[in-house]
Amino acid sequence: MESPKISVVMPAYNAEKYIAEAIESILNQTFRDFEFIIIDDASTDNTGKIIAEYAKKDNRIKVFTNEKNLYISKTLNLGLSCAQSEIIARMDADDISLPERLEKQYKKITENNDIAVVGTYIRVINEKGDFLYIRKYPLEDKKLKRNMFKYSPFAHPVVMYRKKVVIEFRGYLPVYSPSEDLNLWFRVGTKYKFATVPEVLFEYRFFSDSHSNRKLKTVEIKTLKMRWYAYRHQGYKPSFFDVIYNIGQASTLFIMPTKMRISLFNFIRRYI
Repeated sequence: MESPKISVVMPAYNAEKYIAEAIESILNQTFRDFEFIIIDDASTDNTGKIIAEYAKKDNRIKVFTNEKNLYISKTLNLGLSCAQSEIIARMDADDISLPERLEKQYKKITENNDIAVVGTYIRVINEKGDFLYIRKYPLEDKKLKRNMFKYSPFAHPVVMYRKKVVIEFRGYLPVYSPSEDLNLWFRVGTKYKFATVPEVLFEYRFFSDSHSNRKLKTVEIKTLKMRWYAYRHQGYKPSFFDVIYNIGQASTLFIMPTKMRISLFNFIRRYI
């Protein structure tokens, strides 16, 4: 049988509240030629049952279950190893892909052979699904890479990338969790180009008490180390403003309350 044009890879852990909406948003895409790989990362709620019910209705869904909780990096690497397509679309179990997402990203990445990773603009929503704000990303490769000294060039759950490129760079490295995606972009960006579809094609659910927000100091320390390594060893050149931004981030790391930092960085991300 011919391989599908896209492999959608979605890890899921205790996502019973939102996973049905996430699955349906993929099944309702205008682009139809895909397989949907869902990995249940040893959930303890009804996530597995919900996935199984959808798998009975649509044979594009391929279900895998981890015997123990492997966390996102190892689970994503497992998904990559199971994928039949050379084009991978990420998805998370609590977010929503808008109907034309796969179609427009696939068009962008297949019409530009030098592009390895494609993101989109996103609509940020809260736990209830209420609109918070629109987050836009730069369109050009150079600007996307420069922004890695301030924030990730992509919302991780909405990226589409070439499988062979990610495999070439050894996939996701668990040691950098929960910033494994930024670490991957730094590595991939040393050789390949990035791009953004300038449309809102995704709804990203923001949780103020998420794992990464609870460990914000750990995330920031790892991120600062990544940026320093990228400057010293990977050929990235931060601007003067980037240097000032990182000095400010490091100097306030232990004196500013976590919630205030989250609000501040979300504000900065929207305007720089």
